[in-house]
Amino acid sequence: MQRVKMENWLCRTEGISDLSRQKLQQLQLEKLNKMLKKMSRIHKELPESIESLDQLRNLPFTTPQMLREHPERFLVCSQADVSRVISETSSGTTGGAKRVFYSETDVRNTIDFFASGISEMLSEGEKCLIGFPSTGPSSLGDSIAKAVEKLGAVPVQTEFGLSYGELSGIISQQKPQTYIGFPVPLLSLMRLYEGEFPIRRALISGDACPAAVWDSLKAELELYPHYGSRETALGGAVTCPAFEGMHLRENHIIAEIVDESGKPLPDGSWGELVITTIGLEAMPLLRYRTGDITRILPDACPCGGITKRLDQVIRKQNGPVSIEKLDGRLFAIPELIDYSARYDGTIYIDAVCCAPCTAIEEKVGELYPDIKAVVTTRQVSPKDVPAYAGKRHIITEVRE
Repeated sequence: MQRVKMENWLCRTEGISDLSRQKLQQLQLEKLNKMLKKMSRIHKELPESIESLDQLRNLPFTTPQMLREHPERFLVCSQADVSRVISETSSGTTGGAKRVFYSETDVRNTIDFFASGISEMLSEGEKCLIGFPSTGPSSLGDSIAKAVEKLGAVPVQTEFGLSYGELSGIISQQKPQTYIGFPVPLLSLMRLYEGEFPIRRALISGDACPAAVWDSLKAELELYPHYGSRETALGGAVTCPAFEGMHLRENHIIAEIVDESGKPLPDGSWGELVITTIGLEAMPLLRYRTGDITRILPDACPCGGITKRLDQVIRKQNGPVSIEKLDGRLFAIPELIDYSARYDGTIYIDAVCCAPCTAIEEKVGELYPDIKAVVTTRQVSPKDVPAYAGKRHIITEVRE
């Protein structure tokens, strides 16, 4: 079995001829100390360096709230060197928008990392349907398209807001062999598509993929899960041919797993993912608490790679109702195409189906027996669009 291709990219990028854990950890410590030297000029409470990676656990955490309140405090380069900013305000949060800054080098490294991960499933000359929007240069869709082109393949770009009919038409016309994007829209298209579905391999990213969604996709496709976030410059960990976890981009990211109190946990233990982005030039983050739940797999990977691997990533539940739990139960219904969920003390499900579907209310009741549920279903139309333009979430409304 071939070693994960991401490690070949890591070696080229860092000038390492023979990769080992010892060399990688030495590289991480060197980059971490360069990062600390820059950050300590702004954050006087931080040391300029540490003597070992074990001492990282003694340094303070960075939280999403800090990025919302004072994002500029984490910028270690000049504004003139910033080539891209991703800004987001999530519902239910306080403070301003959470902004993440990238330099041109950060963007270029992400495109190269994307290319290494995509190359596990995409061959020269093949077409790849990109399910993320291309809103301009260095946008997620644009960066993926550039990575696809680096491999000599053909990007087939889409945009948010296209209907199922329009998306199915693109697939029928272009016949892409691969897909990169959110998992649920791919499942919806697969269930709706008339004839033989041309997509055979998919890199799924951008949102959680509960068991029912995974199992339904896996029955027809070869799946390559990827983990990334704004804070990792969009690329974080990729799957190898062994399909046993996602290999971390460890030349740019140091990962820890902590419990609810922030205490570091050993490999193999489930907890919150904490990242230190030693490879980011514009806005490196020290011990950033992602809120994502996962574990670092303790055993060696069958592919022969030495980089650490993440298991399945689960979003931490906020509120009494979880969209992941609903997805995990409802998409086991083969007639379901998509749905949106709203909660204000009652759970409201608005679903579109390809055939009569009567099991939704029963399955919601199994999950939440003490919460009233109101379910509306209708026959899907080619004019319908996916329920969510981005990550799936519970629309929460507070009663007066």
